[in-house]
Parts: sequence; C-alpha cells; structure tokens
Amino acid sequence: MDIVILGAGQAAASMAAKLRALGSGATITVIGDEAAAPYQRPPLSKAYLLGDMPLERLTLRADEWWREQDIRLMTGTKATRIDRAKQVVETGAGPLRYDMLALTLGAEPRHLPVGMGGDLAGVHAIRKLNDIAGLAPELVAGRNLVVIGGGYIGLEAAAVARKLGLNVTLIEAAPRILGRVAAAETADLIRELHRAHGVEIVEGTGLAALEGTDRVSAARLDDGRSLPADLVILGIGIAPETALAAEAGLQIENGIACDAQGRTSVPNIWAAGDCASFLWQGQRMRLESVGNAIDMSELVAGNMLGAGQDYAPKPWFWSDQYDAKLQIAGLNAGYDRIVQRPCEGEHAGSVWYYRAGQLIAVDALNDARAYMVGKRLIEAGRSPEPARVADAGIPVKELM
Repeated sequence: MDIVILGAGQAAASMAAKLRALGSGATITVIGDEAAAPYQRPPLSKAYLLGDMPLERLTLRADEWWREQDIRLMTGTKATRIDRAKQVVETGAGPLRYDMLALTLGAEPRHLPVGMGGDLAGVHAIRKLNDIAGLAPELVAGRNLVVIGGGYIGLEAAAVARKLGLNVTLIEAAPRILGRVAAAETADLIRELHRAHGVEIVEGTGLAALEGTDRVSAARLDDGRSLPADLVILGIGIAPETALAAEAGLQIENGIACDAQGRTSVPNIWAAGDCASFLWQGQRMRLESVGNAIDMSELVAGNMLGAGQDYAPKPWFWSDQYDAKLQIAGLNAGYDRIVQRPCEGEHAGSVWYYRAGQLIAVDALNDARAYMVGKRLIEAGRSPEPARVADAGIPVKELM
C-alpha cells in the first residue's frame, strides 16, 4: 500500500511515526514545500525568534530517523494537484501514486491587502522559518514596532520585541485583546502583564492603512492617529490551507471537512491538524494547536489501518510571554459563568469557565497547579463548586 502525506509539519511527522509504530509496512511519503524537515512552529514566535533555540532543537526528527523508519521525506516540493480518478498527486518533482492520501497542510497567516500597505517592505507575518529569517534582523533595540492584532501570535511577538528593546504598540480593532479566545478576566491579566513591560495597547481601534513609499514608515489608525512604524508584525489570524482539497472536489467547511474519524468526503483521503475540521459533540470544529495536530494525526493513522475510532479531543494550549506562561485546558465555547481564582505571585491567577454548571475550561497564568488540576477535572467530567474554586484558602489539589 502507498500512503502519501501532503504537508510536512507536526501533524505529518506524528502521523508518519504512528503508522510505523502501529506496524504498517506501507510505502510512506511525506511531501512539504519548505526546504526544512518538519519542525515545531510554536517556538518560532518565542524562543527561536529570541535566538534561545537553535534549529536543531526546533526540528522534530533528525535526518537519520526518516531513513531508519524507511519514510521518504520530500522537502522543497510543492504539490500542485490531486487527481482523484488516477489516485495521483502531481508535484513539482513529478507524479506520486497513492492508495491512501492524508492532508496535513496546516494554515497560512492572513495578510493585509495591497491597498492597505500589505506589500510594503518591513511588514511581517510569523508562520514559517523563512518568516523568522526575514524578521529577526529587523528586531533592533530602539526601533518602533507596531503589532496588528491582539491574539496570541501578536502578543507573543510583542513580548519578544520588548525583551529585545524595541518600542512596541499593539493595535486591536475589537473592544479588547483575546476577544475571540478568552474571557475578559484572562485578557485583563495579559493586558496588565504587557503594560507592566512597557507595551502600549490600543483596543477598539482598527488599522486604516500602513503608510510608506517602498517601506512602511507609519500606521494610520481609524481614529486618525498616525503611529511611527519602522516595522510591522501581523497577528490577524490564520486561514486553513484548503485550495488543493477544494480543487479536488472535497467538502470544505471551516477547513477540510472530515467525519469523526478524520475521513474526508472522499473515502481514501484523510485530513488532520490545522487544516481539518471534524465533528465532535454534534458540532463541526477546527482546532489550531500542537496537541490537536499530534492527537488527531495519530488517531487518523490508526483509522487508516482500520481502527475505526472517533476523535475525542482533549484540548490544551499554552502561550509564553516574557517570563510568564499561560496554560489553557479545555474549550470555553458557550460558557455562561466565570470564576476567578487568585494565586500568589506577580501576574498570576486562573480563570475557570462553566457552562450549565459544568466545568469546561481553565486559563492559568503562572499557575501550573491550577492548570493541571483543571485539566484532570475536565477530562474526568467533574465540576467543583464555583465557590470552592474561588476560595484561595482551599488548596487547589483539594478541588479534585
């Protein structure tokens, strides 16, 4: 059997490894358009950008591992078309036949349109090694950086830039930072953290346009203000890679639509990771996280070999900003009650989300114990009384 995996990130590496661990003797080919072997993406906007993590540590598997596992890794190779009738993937290196195809294509950062100055030099996104190669030399102490977007990527980039001595202003068009992903209470903790480190945060004000002749020199806001900008980092979200799948006639719905087992609308084509949306608890969702990329791709690997298991995500996320760590367990969608739990230490505490009396998620800033207890409670389907959670006099372990 010939298995082809398109995309060469965390999901692809995890899927290929799981196929071999499960004893598959199939011919496995992993195809990626980047020149580098599969690597971790989260450290790109943190430790790698700071220079604290070398490329060797970023890389997921050494070259010898791919050879030892008899997995063909084709880097620097772009897939151009999926021919479903012939079961062939057309690539820049020639056609590849498959019996089963897995799409782990990931996602791409959203860019500003040209009319808003998106084509000016000095405007950067953060998603790939090449993005960091272009951005890192520009992070020079004393320069003025404008970050567009108050999500995790923008906030992490702002933290790195401040540590490197840049003057940083972050702009968020929505009423507050982290508006899509966290409660106002979590946003308050993160905002305070950044302001304590000298970041100016402008909320409820959008970007009108970037200004400059060939290179960006200023950011003009909706309220008429003009901010000096020696460089700009975009943190305005990512979009799942669906073009190849759509052209091949696969169902697209907030990503490449899969059933609960990771199978797309074409039975011998599967998907996993950032590009894939899946059914869970009667709703379709797509998760952008390392945990999901690993867990879903490993489940799909088993299902490609006949396991027939439905995916039950156990969501967890994290974000490193300055010397602080935000850890998140669960999904907070549809919460109707928030409980805050204080924690000793500067910029520390946790936010617990409830829906109809059920604990569904926990955000913990510099509070690893709250995160671990919350994660275990959520996975066990248990919900401590909100009053007990809010009582700092009750040790967090006793909430179990």
